Amino acid sequence: MGVVAAFAAPFVRAAAAPFTRAVAAPLLVAAASLLATGAAWSPAWSQARPGPLRLGLLLDLSGVYADMTGTGSKAAAEMAVADFGGTVLGRTVEVVAADTQTRADLASSKAREWFSDGQVEAVMDVVGSSAALAVQEIGRLRNKVVVMNAPASLPLINASCSPTSVVYTYTTYGLAHSLGQAVVAGGGKSWFFIAADYAFGAGLVTDTSAIVEKAGGKVLGVVKNPLNTQEYSSSLVSAQASGADVVALANAGSDMINAVKQAHEFGLDRGRQRLVGLVGLITDIHSLGLEAAQGLLLSESFYWNLNDDTRAFSRRFFAKTGRMPTMIQAGTYSSVSHYLRAVQDAGTVEAEPVMAKMKDTPIHDFFAPNGRIRADGLMVHDMYLFQVKRPADSTEPWDYYKPVATIAADQVSPPLSESTCALVRK
Repeated sequence: MGVVAAFAAPFVRAAAAPFTRAVAAPLLVAAASLLATGAAWSPAWSQARPGPLRLGLLLDLSGVYADMTGTGSKAAAEMAVADFGGTVLGRTVEVVAADTQTRADLASSKAREWFSDGQVEAVMDVVGSSAALAVQEIGRLRNKVVVMNAPASLPLINASCSPTSVVYTYTTYGLAHSLGQAVVAGGGKSWFFIAADYAFGAGLVTDTSAIVEKAGGKVLGVVKNPLNTQEYSSSLVSAQASGADVVALANAGSDMINAVKQAHEFGLDRGRQRLVGLVGLITDIHSLGLEAAQGLLLSESFYWNLNDDTRAFSRRFFAKTGRMPTMIQAGTYSSVSHYLRAVQDAGTVEAEPVMAKMKDTPIHDFFAPNGRIRADGLMVHDMYLFQVKRPADSTEPWDYYKPVATIAADQVSPPLSESTCALVRK
C-alpha cells in the first residue's frame, strides 16, 4: 500500500465509526508514520513558499540601441528593486533580461515563454516599436502587465492600447511638440527628414510634420533608411539639395550617431541649414563628442544634471555602470519602483488590481515630479528642451546639455479627446 493510501485508510474508517479510543489509536499511529517519512512526504494540501517574483526586460543588448537601453536598463531595474527592499508580498524580486535585437518575432517568442511557465510576472520594457506592439498584445491575452520605456509610437496608446500596458518615458508626439515647435519658432520653416524606416521613424516624421505645417512651414522631403544603416552620404546629399532650413534626423541610437558624424564631415551643420536630432540621448552625445554634436537641439524627459535628485540617482548609476543614465534607463528605474509599490498596495500580482493602483497613484520621483498614468496607458509628465554645449562650456565629464525650456505635460501629451483607444471611449 502506498504512503498516501496507508495514511488515509484509518481516517476513512474513522469517518464511518463513533470516535472512541479504538478509533483514535490508529489515527495516532498513522500520524506518527507520516512524520517518520520525513522529507520523502510532501502533502498536496501544504502551501509551498512562493517563488521569486521576476520582472523581465526585452532589450537590445548588442545592437543599435544597446547604449540607450541594454545592460544599463537592467542595472536601473536592479537598483529600483534593491531600493525597494528586494522583496514584495513575501517574495524575492528578481530582474531577468533577454536580447531580442529589436526583432518582434524574438520578443514575442520570449514573452510567450516567460508568461506561459510563470518565469516572469511582468515585462518592464520592450525595445523596438514593432516588438512592443507584439508583446503588448501577448500581455493583454495573458493578463500580464507590460510597461514600455523605450518605445514611443502612438499606436501603443491608441488603436492598440491595452488595459495591462503603460507607455512610460516618452512618445513621438512629445518629441515633435517640444522640439518641433521650438525649431519652427526659431525660424526653421522648411524641413527635410532623414528617417528610420520602421514604425518609430514614421511616427516621428508624421507628428513633426503636423507641427511644422500647422505653424505655416512645409516639408520638402523625406529619405528613409533601414535600421543599422552605416552610410548616409546619399541621404545627406538629398538633404543639402533640398535647400531646407532644417535637416531633421528621425532615427536613434547608432543610426543617429552615424548620421550626425557624417553630416559634420559634410559640413552640413556649419552652413545655413540646421541639423536637428529628434531623438538624441546622453549616450549618443557621449559617443559623438561635443565637437561634432555642439549646437544640437534635443528633447528629453530626463537629464542627469538637472537638479539634486537627478544628480543623486545618476551618480549612483554611474558607480554601478560607468556611464550616466539615459532617459530610458531612468524611466526604467521609475517604472519598476512604481510597479512594485502598486503590487504592495494591491496585495497581489494580478494585473487588473495592480494596474488600477498604478493609475490611481501619482508619480513623484526624480524622473517625474508630477507624473500620472492616464486611461489610455500613457504616463504623462513634463519634458525638457536642451542644447548641446560647446566643448569650452563643459565643466566636467558628461556635462553636455544647456537647459533651454521645460515643456508642461499637457503640451507634450496627445489630447485624450483625440484618442482612438477603446479604454478612453468607455
